[in-house]
Amino acid sequence: MASSSPNPRLRLVGGTADRSSRRLGPTGDLDDAQLVALARENDTVAFEVLYRRHAVFAMNLAVRIQGHATDVEDVVHDAFLRAHQRMHELREPAAFRSWLGSIVVRLVRSRLRRRRLLGSLGLASADPVELDAIASAEAGPDARAQLAQVYALLQTMPADDRIAWTLRYIERHRLEAVAELAGCSLATAKRRIQRGQRFLTEHFVSPFVEEPA
Repeated sequence: MASSSPNPRLRLVGGTADRSSRRLGPTGDLDDAQLVALARENDTVAFEVLYRRHAVFAMNLAVRIQGHATDVEDVVHDAFLRAHQRMHELREPAAFRSWLGSIVVRLVRSRLRRRRLLGSLGLASADPVELDAIASAEAGPDARAQLAQVYALLQTMPADDRIAWTLRYIERHRLEAVAELAGCSLATAKRRIQRGQRFLTEHFVSPFVEEPA
């Protein structure tokens, strides 16, 4: 855990900005703060650019936390709908991406908690891990098997610990970003991450996690 470099064997599918927003003309060249300002004035083109620019990020974030792509399009749709409705609540327009991410996290958290409750009542079974949705093309058989075991264990963890750990070690966010995305204090984020790491270390035969930068 001393290394600051990501483990290449467990690198997941990356989420990058969708540059197709360039097709929407000059509006596509504006930064997020400018687009948010226009979207607040009900500029639908500006909001479409925001969607095109950040939809892949939102989708990959939801998939990595869930461990599968089930209903992920609904999560992303609901996240952008809420973002559109609450655009005036965004204090820092330039931070649209991280704000959208926090909305995605809240939606996924609700789904995880509901699924866990239904499972405890015998009304639902655990969703299968979809390795093709979360593993990179470079991941070999051993890495994929390891990743499947990790996600199987994550499904047994409380939603808050699971989310914090995933944001830190799978998404590789800095602690401050984890706290922001999870909607909690830095101290709370650290405690959740530590609980998650302790749980995985106790149940995983060969701990693999490296400390992110």
